[in-house]
Amino acid sequence: MERVQTWRVIASVFAIFFILSANDHGNALAQSAGSASLRGSSISGRPVTIPVTIRVKGRTVPSELDLPTVLLNVSEDGEPQTLLSIRSRINAPISLILLIQDDVVSSVGLEIKGLSEFIRRLPRGSRVLVGYLRAGSLQVRHKFTAELERAAKSLRPPLGLAGAAPYNPYVEVIEALKRFDSQPAGRRAILLVSDGVDTSQGDFSISPGQSSDLQRAIIEAQRRSAAVYSFFVPTVTSSTNGNLISQGQSSLNRLSDETGGKAFFQGLGAPTSFDPFIKQLSLTLDRQIALTYLSTHPRNGFHRIKIISSTPDVELNYPTGYTRK
Repeated sequence: MERVQTWRVIASVFAIFFILSANDHGNALAQSAGSASLRGSSISGRPVTIPVTIRVKGRTVPSELDLPTVLLNVSEDGEPQTLLSIRSRINAPISLILLIQDDVVSSVGLEIKGLSEFIRRLPRGSRVLVGYLRAGSLQVRHKFTAELERAAKSLRPPLGLAGAAPYNPYVEVIEALKRFDSQPAGRRAILLVSDGVDTSQGDFSISPGQSSDLQRAIIEAQRRSAAVYSFFVPTVTSSTNGNLISQGQSSLNRLSDETGGKAFFQGLGAPTSFDPFIKQLSLTLDRQIALTYLSTHPRNGFHRIKIISSTPDVELNYPTGYTRK
């Protein structure tokens, strides 16, 4: 029963990546299945939504209409799960949070124009929040808005001062993630411009395997189905410290990998331009979907996710799993 239902949903996936022929029905299932049993089955569970990026090898333009049908199968903790809905950019504009660490090197000020244009080019209906990570707390420059021009104009150059350092970007990333709670379910992403270094506990916390707040940020992003994309830029403090740069890049890489995003680097220094990063990020977001399935594992703890495409030459990027509390 589950296999038949799954293939019925995914077999109608076309266009940019896919268009659901019964999308409204699928979304209704996703909203109501939390406490209900599957029709004709004793299996019950709750819906889980995850961001998935799809890339077909040899295809560089995601708007081509002749992309092959993409067939997906989802498993959680090694057991097949029932697919409920798929929402692409065609039927689910993105909710995006742009965060800039306020003590990154001053050259980032030259990239504000490019970041503003990136916001303006988002699909109609997208919602954007702009914030800065600085000492004390998250500074929200503009709350979530669908007025992309207003969000773009709220960007400012970072202060570029050591005194503005948050010492731990991940605490404020967690604070920003909570802002998704007021937004509709669907495609969600964070773009983080940061050096990724957690110095809140000295040398102990700078390692990506030792930062408890980095781990918390990953968990909260997974719980909210938000993919974290990051642009590495050194700060005025870390720019001359090779160890801090290496650990910061590794931390950003872990954050992005485990949430279904991607980390962008250009050597060990500040990128000469964000333009290549922005171009690749835009293509990636065009390929992103929000996939909802019915989880049959109610227990608390970490649940590992695996998605397989039976369509040849398809590459998938998605979170490693999620933690249920």
